[in-house]
Amino acid sequence: MHQMFTRRAFVTSGIGTSLVLGMPGPAAALNTAQARSLIDRMVNEVNAVIDSGKAEQAMYVDFERIFRKYSDTSYVAAYAMGVDGRRATGAQKRAFSDAFITYIARKYGAQFRKFIGGRLEVVQARKVKNFFEVEATAFLRGQSPFEVSFHVSDRSGKDLFFNMFIEGINMLLTERTEVGAMLDKRRGNIDAMIADLKKAG
Repeated sequence: MHQMFTRRAFVTSGIGTSLVLGMPGPAAALNTAQARSLIDRMVNEVNAVIDSGKAEQAMYVDFERIFRKYSDTSYVAAYAMGVDGRRATGAQKRAFSDAFITYIARKYGAQFRKFIGGRLEVVQARKVKNFFEVEATAFLRGQSPFEVSFHVSDRSGKDLFFNMFIEGINMLLTERTEVGAMLDKRRGNIDAMIADLKKAG
């Protein structure tokens, strides 16, 4: 079990929720087939990295590239910073966004690499409110399969995923809580929190 991926290990502190977050703006051009195609391509790239046999750090570089390619990084980073983003300078927002995406790649990449010998497989997609939910199944050695879902929108002008759930455990809410805890530890000092974020994950 120590070397196996679990949904508890995938996100920190076991913060669970079944909330479905809506995205601002309509997903007019995007359709169900396109949303599924996006996640199919991403999952294929993730599986290729898992099977590559690369060293751990090289895998993290690949996972960061995949995350930047397929996710709405601006939205994810802004959501994670929350209301504190209102008092952040433009330079701080850019520094936070860059550090946050690298942190996400390390944190979730460390768990994805434990998929070695297993795989992710897209199952179905459906429209939910003003975005699309694409469901996948994680198959791992020695464990029962479990659900991973991605929320996809084209609000940025491109088809991208903006949230990920592991059986109801919400990445966006979890990471907002993590960033908030880092800020509290640093008494609201954004620069100090960014410095901590660069070493986290």
